[in-house]
Amino acid sequence: MKKLLVTGSSGLIGSEVVEYFCIEGWEIYGIDNNQRANFFGAAGDTRWNQQRLLEKYHNFHHIELDIRDRAGILACIEKIRPDLLVHTAAQPSHDLAASRPFDDFDVNAVGTLNLLEATRQYSPETVFVHMSTNKVYGDRPNTIPLKELETRWDYDEPGYQNGIPEDFSIDRSKHSLFGASKVAADVMVQEYGRYFGIKTCCLRGGCLTGPNHTGVELHGFLSYLIKCNLEGKLYRIFGYKGKQVRDNIHSFDVARFIHAFWENPRCAEVYNLGGGRQNSCSILEAFERIASLSGKKMQYEYLDKNREGDHICYISDLSKMQTHYPQWHLTKSLDDIFEEVFISWQQRSL
Repeated sequence: MKKLLVTGSSGLIGSEVVEYFCIEGWEIYGIDNNQRANFFGAAGDTRWNQQRLLEKYHNFHHIELDIRDRAGILACIEKIRPDLLVHTAAQPSHDLAASRPFDDFDVNAVGTLNLLEATRQYSPETVFVHMSTNKVYGDRPNTIPLKELETRWDYDEPGYQNGIPEDFSIDRSKHSLFGASKVAADVMVQEYGRYFGIKTCCLRGGCLTGPNHTGVELHGFLSYLIKCNLEGKLYRIFGYKGKQVRDNIHSFDVARFIHAFWENPRCAEVYNLGGGRQNSCSILEAFERIASLSGKKMQYEYLDKNREGDHICYISDLSKMQTHYPQWHLTKSLDDIFEEVFISWQQRSL
């Protein structure tokens, strides 16, 4: 039986990967210590998801471990020697990184190094998939000429109509400390592929979302927005007239791509993984979509100050992924995403 090790297994992408490969019949080991609750308080707690997975899947095994625990990570990988390692654990917030820079870098950069070195020492045949982020590009996407439309910003340069490609520069831009720590991890994952020959890839996620997302204000834009609408809670827009654009990809389609990569792994690859233009929307457009589902008007306030290093318009160019893995495609539309996340928050509030 194939063995999968997932870090951050109680989080959005981690739990989706656990479920996907459990159904495929793999033996799954999930590392998680509910650090999200430490970062974001009770609203970020993911123990509910951990318990759900344990109750639902007999082939899932939870490991209470912090990826900053170097000795623990070395021992874990030496014991399991997984066929596939999917690294989703992270400190994911721009704002929190600025107030807790040591925690941010130790989790995102050092934790990733611990996993890579443990893999090199004890399981070099493991396929290593790292969930990176589009924030490795810093705010350079904001230098692309834009046009202002009624409800969104959009690229005003033909070369970017399909979105941001993987060869877009990550240099000479403001990243936020979170973005910088993820750059360190991203480059290290590539280097363990190039230098040591490990099958690695970095998935530079756009707006990753889905029904198991425990969205909070500092992280999880779409999930948190839908939760605010459902609860009648005030949502704060940070700058850009509320017309900032994100491309949204369902966690199930992320898991499907990871499976495709596992079946035909490459060395030191990088992919921009998002919903592309077809699943893109602005905050204002998201307000309209959720209001049409819930029947509730969005309550919000506008702050004329954008978050540091935040993107005005970000759409992932999926061309490289679809060229390398033509069998992979998006199966969840923007309508599907909104409906599933909305229903999930309804069920959790009962």
